[in-house]
Amino acid sequence: MRPDGTRVKGLTPIMRALPYIMPRRFDAQNWASDYVDEDIMKAYIRKKRRDGQAVTHMSVLVAAYYKAALENPKVNYFVMNRKIYQRNHFCFSFVILKTRADGTPDETTLKIHLEPEDTVFSISRKIKEHIDRNAVTVHNNSTDRFANAAFAIPGLARLVFWLAYHLDLHGLLPRKVIDLSPFHTSLFITNLASINTSYIFHHCYEFGTTSVFICMGKPVPDPMAPTGSRKKQMPLGVVMDERIATGIEYSRFFAAFSRYLKQPEILENRLDGKEQVQAVAAYAEA
Repeated sequence: MRPDGTRVKGLTPIMRALPYIMPRRFDAQNWASDYVDEDIMKAYIRKKRRDGQAVTHMSVLVAAYYKAALENPKVNYFVMNRKIYQRNHFCFSFVILKTRADGTPDETTLKIHLEPEDTVFSISRKIKEHIDRNAVTVHNNSTDRFANAAFAIPGLARLVFWLAYHLDLHGLLPRKVIDLSPFHTSLFITNLASINTSYIFHHCYEFGTTSVFICMGKPVPDPMAPTGSRKKQMPLGVVMDERIATGIEYSRFFAAFSRYLKQPEILENRLDGKEQVQAVAAYAEA
């Protein structure tokens, strides 16, 4: 058994066959465009900030994604060595920009674990805390330090990553290394809107367990808006591993994802919905 997931049993023959038909993650990638109503998103963010709650495009999007994933858990599956696993946690990775002492831009990758009791507000706090802690010019996080150590000796990096890849294939990669790796994640997300760039379809990495990659692009005019309207939408470039779920399962997931982005107030409660269940139970007992 892997430290980050358990083997899925009882799959249909076609689902068991897909990792053999498409053994590499880049063989199995599907691309799709989606769009977020930018007017709804900005209005919600402004309202929450007036109420003293700091939320961002990324925190709302991640909260909507996680809530939809809790309801459609197959999007949190991953494929390793032609086997399908159910991840035993949920996390997401993303890249932040920081500036070196000499003024040149630099990047670092962060990974945040979420829990079913999280809300859009707790996710916003986690993102801010991680960014604040890692945006300092002289600071290197554990992932940076691991990479620096691997490249400290000529030829060592090739050996380290070869060994990590093959240990991972057989479920022997230590949990500490998996926790360090941003490529072992439920979702990888990048916000190109933050640098005023259009969205792209970013590949899912062959190294690690990333099954879905979402890229946020800069908002563009809504082509369906009435003439003269200034309505905008934020495009999303989505790349997903088709081996982890069927088309109808992905369809149900993205329908829920889209619904929560249109009603972000829902994300203010526990994302597993237990607050609503408890409230209904309490009302029934009264």
